Amino acid sequence: MAKKNEVAIKEETALSSFEMLKNTDTLEFMAEELDGFDVNLEKIKIPSGGLTVFQFPSGDPDAPDNITEFDAVILYHHIMQIYYKDKFTGGNAPPDCVSYDGKIGQGDPGGDCQTCPYNKFGSAENNAKACKKRRSLYLLCEDEIFPRLLSLPTGSLKPFMQYIVRLGNSGMKRTNTVVTRFTLKAAQNTTGIKYSQVQCRVVRDLTEDEKEQILKLSEIVQEQSKQYQYQYSDISEADSYTLPDRDYIPEEEMD
Repeated sequence: MAKKNEVAIKEETALSSFEMLKNTDTLEFMAEELDGFDVNLEKIKIPSGGLTVFQFPSGDPDAPDNITEFDAVILYHHIMQIYYKDKFTGGNAPPDCVSYDGKIGQGDPGGDCQTCPYNKFGSAENNAKACKKRRSLYLLCEDEIFPRLLSLPTGSLKPFMQYIVRLGNSGMKRTNTVVTRFTLKAAQNTTGIKYSQVQCRVVRDLTEDEKEQILKLSEIVQEQSKQYQYQYSDISEADSYTLPDRDYIPEEEMD
């Protein structure tokens, strides 16, 4: 990883980076350690203000490693929705209502997300939704055995959806059958607010041996994700503002 406060690029390797998963003891070890997610998954954070470096945890919690791009397999991903009665200003305060599946909310108001008035355009400023949509990505980076968590904010949902469509159109490929390269692009919404937008592209297909092991790990992560409690400190400062209507995409396109 990068030295402190330096921008680094994870170099692509010619050899397989997931060979260690062939060891059945590795998968058993991960399944035990991930049981109930007692292991707190390390987070990859997206900065605010249109910066184009990801922040990876380092040995110094006050000085994360800044990474311009990295390669990983998307083991599993799912929608989330978060609602704050008052405007989110950062910190670790829990939302008033949260949905871990984009269907049923827990808290105030709770209940059916589809009929919730805060999940309607116009319930927040700039004709936006008061309930913010995100997507949680569980990633296995190259040369690692434990997944990391990347939480996509609203402004990155549309390009991620387009990436999934491109994969499907190129031979019904799924996100956990390819190595994906992640980068950040500086973007600006229609009200002039700058933000960082996640971009994805395929680096290569997994080998058949890799795919077999990755699919097993994907099943483990998907099952354990049901027990994982979202860390509200993962919410980017970028979520403290609201995007106008045109910056959103229909919910049914992302579910």
